[in-house]
Amino acid sequence: MQFIDNQASQLASDDLRERESRWNAALIGSGLGVWDHDFATGRMTYSDTWRSIRGYGPHESPDTALENWILSVHPDDRENVVVSIERQNAGDPAYSTFVYRERHRDGHWIWIECRGACVEWDENGAPTRIIGTDTDVTARKAAEELLNQTSRRLDIALKISSIGVFEANLETAEVEWDDRLLAIYGLENTPRLKPATVWRDAVHPDDLTRVNAEIESHLRSGEAVEQEYRIVRPDGAVRVVRGRAALFSDSSGRNKMIGANYDVTPEVALRDELKQAYTLAEARNRELETAKERIEHIALHDHLTGLPNRRYLDRVLSVRADECRRAGSVLVILHVDLDRFKQINDTLGHRAGDTMLKHAAHVLNQAVSSGDFVARIGGDEFVIVCTRKTLSKKIESLAAHVIRELYKPVRYEGHDIRFGASIGIAFDSGFELDAKQVFLNADIALYRAKRGGRNRHEFFSLDARQHIVTTKRVSDEILEGLELRQFRPYYQPQFCAHTLDVVGVETLVRWHHPQKGILTPDHFLPVAEDLDVVGILDGQVLEQALDDRRLWNEMGVEFPRISVNVSARRLADPNLAKILRALEIKPGTVSFELLESISLDNCDEESIANLKLLRRIGIDIEIDDFGTGHASIVSLLRLSPKTLKIDRELIKPLTKSAEQRRLVGSIIEIGRSQNIRVTAEGVETMEHARILAELGCDSLQGYALAKPMPASEIPQFILGQSWREKDRPIQAA
Repeated sequence: MQFIDNQASQLASDDLRERESRWNAALIGSGLGVWDHDFATGRMTYSDTWRSIRGYGPHESPDTALENWILSVHPDDRENVVVSIERQNAGDPAYSTFVYRERHRDGHWIWIECRGACVEWDENGAPTRIIGTDTDVTARKAAEELLNQTSRRLDIALKISSIGVFEANLETAEVEWDDRLLAIYGLENTPRLKPATVWRDAVHPDDLTRVNAEIESHLRSGEAVEQEYRIVRPDGAVRVVRGRAALFSDSSGRNKMIGANYDVTPEVALRDELKQAYTLAEARNRELETAKERIEHIALHDHLTGLPNRRYLDRVLSVRADECRRAGSVLVILHVDLDRFKQINDTLGHRAGDTMLKHAAHVLNQAVSSGDFVARIGGDEFVIVCTRKTLSKKIESLAAHVIRELYKPVRYEGHDIRFGASIGIAFDSGFELDAKQVFLNADIALYRAKRGGRNRHEFFSLDARQHIVTTKRVSDEILEGLELRQFRPYYQPQFCAHTLDVVGVETLVRWHHPQKGILTPDHFLPVAEDLDVVGILDGQVLEQALDDRRLWNEMGVEFPRISVNVSARRLADPNLAKILRALEIKPGTVSFELLESISLDNCDEESIANLKLLRRIGIDIEIDDFGTGHASIVSLLRLSPKTLKIDRELIKPLTKSAEQRRLVGSIIEIGRSQNIRVTAEGVETMEHARILAELGCDSLQGYALAKPMPASEIPQFILGQSWREKDRPIQAA
């Protein structure tokens, strides 16, 4: 009897091992990672596949304590995972399946489809053990991502789909189904062990022959098989199933097949829809090709003018450069920029501007030769690309023709609109031809053309490139100089024309350059104007001048007035009032010099308001370089300056020209008639001083009496009275 009991026990053990082998093979074949959470014993068990999904070996495992493991879940999914686990642990069937992202051991994210169910409960009905599977659905998710929003139905369907496992005994033609597989086929609550004919009867008749043939081929080759076919459920519903299966032999040498099925009906339905859409697309191929060409045209063309855009230009430049390198031709680029276009937009509106752009596009298209390429690359900029066997004067003629045509008036809503064009031209050839560099060179040439007076063309030269490089370097140095307060005031005293008493001092800016020494404004002011930092420069000089004046006063040296230059941009600064009030300037001690070249007849409202403010807070107005600008007498009277400063170019010929003396005398008379003081600049000799005193000039400024000097030299100069040792000017009667 003991022998019989041992034999029965051995058979039971073998059966258990066989079953375990079967199910392990099934799970491996299905790609499922199994987990077992036994809350009663505290034992958490995970299959090798579960570990492999996450990048761990059979004897490795991540920290599965919830508070630690949850940190490996994607932040966007953590809340849902926690809720799903809690509800799954509570036995809620609605949470038996959920999908989330988890960080793989090597750092990338993988999608996990988790399915779990409670299998044991305590006496109070609380779950004590939950078993489930994890499936790596990363590839599926990638496919869903490609389908974008249209695949969302498929995504939802896959999340809630169940995977069923089967094991078929090829010798007895019997198949063991798990509960999920029974559910897929609509055979819930039926025996799990069924003859193979049950499955064959469920396969859609139209698919059965193909499916059987695939299985037979699989059986002959011994390779794994993946199938997709339709089934007809007992309720008549047709579903699409995708299956994966593999052959194996159990411990007794019996041939078996194990595999998994899952319902992909929604995915197939979507695929069929896409196929149908594709078929329709094929039928309408001509229409779609037309639409594609239109879309490409829109992507590569300017919507307003219809010309190619910058993207198209980049393509063409690359192609044309290759052609020129092969053929030894010359690549020529003309960069066209419309002059005064902004004024058209500002005065007549953007509709007028758009009309001018269309007109410009038409002119360019009409001007170029066949094979030339014209593009609008933004705003009021256009580009012409030409390829020529050799460079000829025809390119220059083309540029001149474009400028002439664009300068002609264009009639628009009763207005004759005029604008012009500046053109930069660059060309190159040879094996090392670089289209991007040629385009950059044309841009540099355009900059030179606009700086040279506009409505003209300019060819690129190496000197032009060097000028750009130098300007960039100077620009950087100016910005650094402003930060480091390298711009400092120098002072040139002003003298009474009759007594030679000091009546004021003009503040002149100098740059204490760390390498080049002291630089005058002609070395940096044009670049500063382009950088739009002249206002900042004016402000720094004024603040330093006020500090220097306070220091002089402490040393017993006083000036009735300090004059400082103010730029047009600073005059239009809306914050000027606030800045000046903060400086607490004593009324009558500071005057602002305005260049006459600032259009006094066309000051904007902000500038006019600031001029009124200057008078209210006691800052006098002086007109600098009078006689060289374009101020009218009417605007002069409206401005009511305290002082006119006659430009040095008018003063220089006084000693040799009686006509020039009469002109200067007239200016002095105008000032006197309006109670405006007159200062003469550029007094280089004492003879100039004598003549100006005779003409009735009020004050003098120039090298004959004093050169510009730093603040530290002013006290010694004033106290020393050295200028009085020179010949005294003749006093006017």
